[in-house]
Amino acid sequence: MASGNEELRGRTPQPALASQRAGERVQSTGHQGRLAQWFPLGAKEGFSQWWAGQSPAATEHRVLSFIPHLQQPPTHLQTGSAPVTAANSAADLDVLPKHDEEHVTTNTINDPYGPRRWNSEMVELSGKDRALNEFSVERVGEEVEDNLVMLHGYGAGLGFFYRNFEALSRAPGWKVFALDLLGMGRSTRPPFKIHAKDREGKITEAENWFIDALEEWRIKRGIEKFTLLGHSLGGYLAVAYALKYPGRLNKLILASPVGIPEDPYAVSESLPDPDTSPMASEFTQDASSFRNGVQPTTSSSNSNRNPAPASSTTTSSTSRPPRRQIPKWVTYLWESNLVSPFSFVRWSGPFGPRLVSGWTSRRFSHLPEEEAQALHDYSYSIFRQRGSSEYALSYILAPGAFARRPLIRRIEGVGRQEVREHGAGMPDAPEGTTSQPQSQSQIQPARESGIPVVLMYGENDWMDVAGGYAAEEKIKREKERVLAGKTAEERKRDQGDATVVIIRKAGHHVYLDGWEQFNRVMLEEMRDVKRRDGRA
Repeated sequence: MASGNEELRGRTPQPALASQRAGERVQSTGHQGRLAQWFPLGAKEGFSQWWAGQSPAATEHRVLSFIPHLQQPPTHLQTGSAPVTAANSAADLDVLPKHDEEHVTTNTINDPYGPRRWNSEMVELSGKDRALNEFSVERVGEEVEDNLVMLHGYGAGLGFFYRNFEALSRAPGWKVFALDLLGMGRSTRPPFKIHAKDREGKITEAENWFIDALEEWRIKRGIEKFTLLGHSLGGYLAVAYALKYPGRLNKLILASPVGIPEDPYAVSESLPDPDTSPMASEFTQDASSFRNGVQPTTSSSNSNRNPAPASSTTTSSTSRPPRRQIPKWVTYLWESNLVSPFSFVRWSGPFGPRLVSGWTSRRFSHLPEEEAQALHDYSYSIFRQRGSSEYALSYILAPGAFARRPLIRRIEGVGRQEVREHGAGMPDAPEGTTSQPQSQSQIQPARESGIPVVLMYGENDWMDVAGGYAAEEKIKREKERVLAGKTAEERKRDQGDATVVIIRKAGHHVYLDGWEQFNRVMLEEMRDVKRRDGRA
């Protein structure tokens, strides 16, 4: 009988996605028309994948099997929700670990950087149907001194970090966690509802949906402080977390974060023309093109840390010409939250895998075919699950990826908040109660003394790096304001700082497009945490 991993691979349908990528996609255009150009997965293969109904657990397992030195990753079986299909899943889940929590330990023989312990677990939270999917790795025989927590972007999952786990877990004294955001990936998918009536209340409630779950996870894990890495929407939420729950972070790393620049259209009823929206590049850019030397669009410098251009201190929104309005029904659908990008995948039935292939064939075109295929299967399996927190997007962002409450207005507050205690055992105390014990209510709360913030962008990123430079400047100006008139010792004790880093030959997904440089930068930032703590 084949091994568990081989059995899982053997049962995985193999749509002809990889064979129709890149150059072969051009050849198919003449035979199948524009549909094949934009959605390269064939109708037969797409129907086969839809009918097979691969489980998110199996597809995540397959992606994580590409982690070096971890041929048989641990994969717990619980998934927040799974769609009803006409056929049973083609994945034999008996080949996966049979317990909700399962460790795999590599040793120094099969793992040159081991021994390391890898773990997959669903972490239950309070309330109904609330749990976070967690993947972690730690070094055996070493005390865990620092923790790195990784948050993915909108609609994605922790499996997208598969090229980062091994390298980052080489750092001595660190434990690495990756989480699926509540309502995404394999985390549970409770119904998403907004109860607030005013605009600001709705935005706050949407942010809290995610960051309160993260804080409760931290409490359950007994982690006092950690380094937080967030990509795209995860970066936006990481800033929101840092502002609401001060004193918990020792460094904030934002990988191509969404929502920093301010745009006048983000709070109005006017929608940007889809042809001028920067987010369109996420669906049209071919990752293999900028990996093969396309002229950089974000930065002309090849250094890791780049000085801000003279014109970058303000966002570029003020120089854009007026955008055309598009039909009111589009505005209605967006504002009413009647659809999400993944609604079309669920509604399209057998055509769903083909729709997803329009994105995955371009997004993963620079990867080996086997890995690209695994990521396509993984993406489709989580995209088609029951809708949940995906509906938070319209409360946080306006079309075009501009925030309704831009981070540029508040990012200078990161690391400068009063450190307050929230309700015991829960992120927030109920309304009408104090969040601090009565005996401490008269005590002046301590204030954070700054934390370092790192902003990463790809040199071909569709996210506006000018927003990153503007954020860097605001953070540094705020530090000078806070430290004005302070003693030399107080200045030395302050940890506030900001740096913009450009990842070469990378687009929006810097951790995957430029994973080698990304991992090197991350390891250096992790070493910097230890230096700042005096434990170098």
